[in-house]
Amino acid sequence: MNKTNKILWFVIALLVILNLATIGTIFYHNRQSKDDNQAIVLDENRPNPLTGRFFRQELGFNDAQIEVFREANRHFQYVANDLIFEMDSLKSEMFEELNGTHPDSTRLHDLSAHLGRHHAELKNVTNDFYLKIKSVCDSSQCERLQGAFLPLFLSSALFRDTQIISLLINGI
Repeated sequence: MNKTNKILWFVIALLVILNLATIGTIFYHNRQSKDDNQAIVLDENRPNPLTGRFFRQELGFNDAQIEVFREANRHFQYVANDLIFEMDSLKSEMFEELNGTHPDSTRLHDLSAHLGRHHAELKNVTNDFYLKIKSVCDSSQCERLQGAFLPLFLSSALFRDTQIISLLINGI
């Protein structure tokens, strides 16, 4: 190999290493910001979803508070996603049953009761999530936390059930 070929191979190797480092950095940062990108959307018209970034910027959370949020959020996201999926499935089953040729009112009552239990469980999980976050807030942060969660506790006449709590999943 002559000197020119060695230089070209060195440049190619350097570019490959640089590309791999860039790709690795992108994956690393995407993985690190995963918790900050998961959002709880309480009202689709609300400009700020409840993300780690929201809690850090709007409520002034420190690193320890953010860690409590992340831990609570992981559990909340996992359980709430399952409940919402099951509730949507039950609603679909109810709608199919209602529109069948011979709707079974007993089955509809059972589906409604099952949906109600899931809804109550979702509210309990949401309450637990709120209380865990509230436990690390100071008094001024508690006031802002109340404002952020207010849509969950307003009359359903103001907010449709599907808008009260849904999870924004960004393909994560």
